[in-house]
Amino acid sequence: MNRAELIRLLPYMLSFGLSVGIFLYAWPRRQVKGAGAYLWVLAGETFWTLFYIIELLSPTLQGKLFWDGLEWVASGVTIVAFPVFAARFAERKWRKGRLLFALSLIVPSIFILLLSTDPATRLFRAAPQLNPAILFSEVEYTLTPATLGYSLYGYLMVLTGIGILFNRLLKPHTFFRAQVLTIIAGILIPILGTALALVGVQILPWLNPLPITIAIGNLVIAWGLFRFRIFEIVPVGRDKVFEEMADPVVILDNKHIIVDINRAMLDLMGAAASEVIGRSAKDIFADFPIPIKMYTDVSYARAEASFPVGNRMVFYELSIWPLYNQVHEITGRVYISHDITAMKELEKDLRNLNQVLEQRVDARTHELAEAYDTTLEGWARTLELRDKETEGHSRRVTETTLTVARALDIPEEDLVHIRRGAILHDIGKMAIPDDVLLKDGQLTETEMETIRQHPAIAYEFLERISFLKKALDIPYCHHEKWDGSGYPRGLKGRAIPLAARIFAVVDVWDAIQSERPYKKAWSRQDAIKHLHEQSGKYFDPQVVDRFLNLVEEGKI
Repeated sequence: MNRAELIRLLPYMLSFGLSVGIFLYAWPRRQVKGAGAYLWVLAGETFWTLFYIIELLSPTLQGKLFWDGLEWVASGVTIVAFPVFAARFAERKWRKGRLLFALSLIVPSIFILLLSTDPATRLFRAAPQLNPAILFSEVEYTLTPATLGYSLYGYLMVLTGIGILFNRLLKPHTFFRAQVLTIIAGILIPILGTALALVGVQILPWLNPLPITIAIGNLVIAWGLFRFRIFEIVPVGRDKVFEEMADPVVILDNKHIIVDINRAMLDLMGAAASEVIGRSAKDIFADFPIPIKMYTDVSYARAEASFPVGNRMVFYELSIWPLYNQVHEITGRVYISHDITAMKELEKDLRNLNQVLEQRVDARTHELAEAYDTTLEGWARTLELRDKETEGHSRRVTETTLTVARALDIPEEDLVHIRRGAILHDIGKMAIPDDVLLKDGQLTETEMETIRQHPAIAYEFLERISFLKKALDIPYCHHEKWDGSGYPRGLKGRAIPLAARIFAVVDVWDAIQSERPYKKAWSRQDAIKHLHEQSGKYFDPQVVDRFLNLVEEGKI
């Protein structure tokens, strides 16, 4: 093969390669709706181009007629497959689809019979001869009525498929319309090429228009495969979706007449479509448990309904949406009933479970709180057993501190921390040596300094215990004074935590009225006088005032 012959074959070879490429692209997607049938369309075009190339290369008339016959067979495959593809892609359902497909094979079968006997009868290709050309000789023959009839049949089949696809153009989504237009253009361009070939029109004297138009058509299809993702994003019939919806749906016009209803709603009603379509919704749904009749004049609404089915209560959520025409006028309404029984039962189960969990958490929390408090009381009791002079002191100051805290409107949730802090207020004394803590008589200044360490010791002891962090104010700060002369940090005024300010009054009140080896118990009047004297110095004045009011009221 010389260079000139190769150049002439190049457009046909490119057309063949492009067809093969699209075929290989579509093959993995053959399970997608319409893709399998389109593979047959592509196969017909691809083999037609291949057979035409081989026909050009064949040197004899007999060889060229053989490959020309196979070209007609390949075109027959495309003719039969294209309407099938169009119907599947457009989701067109035929009542007797298999019969129609069988009937569509009759003409191609007769054609193949005529083609097989054509060397003897010449009913299909009359007076064949070789037409010598510069590069490749070509076969020529007279078109017979059979040839023209079969060609007309082919055009009718292709136009039928295109007509089926045009129905898809009525769908609302531009994306799907663009897919269909791309397919139609990719098919019509080769059809134009066959028409030109039949009437003997050539773009160039040596260039057959049909393989070129097949290549151009395939380029259009290839562009659509990537731009509009044909065979990847495919439309689904809206009628099918409506009919197969699990939710019961009914559509009413502006006169409240039922114009459409799906299978789920019919099953729920126990009725046939012929019994309800065209009738008034207010009559049909008069006794229906889902309150459709109550919402025939609203634009948007959402409501719930429940009714017994056997021994079970069923729940539905009704949603109403308006339907508009092109000028945004309401033409009707769609009513969607969604079964929410499972969701309601789940909500009930969750409420019951939450209640049980809350009860368990409360019980467990109470158990833990009791365990914590028992432990704290055990610590305080241990300290009292060590220091007989303070026996009962922790219990008394704890109860009195809570009484004062409630009188000052401290939230109940904070009282638990105040209680724990009061119980543990002297826990730091556990680290004080016995010869200092249990000494009879007055302490030296060095011994007093040792005693003053117990709030800081309490802080170091308790601050790593997470559930006691909010209880640290009293053990750490109950020896701080309102005027800033206290210890361990010398806090002043409201810088001292309120719980510690309350406890400081209560602690002193109990201590000065208790008998000690080194002092006698004070009288109640002397204790009241002392609190008055130390108000604004040692104690928070407001706390002292509230405390003494409680004393007068007999609550302390």
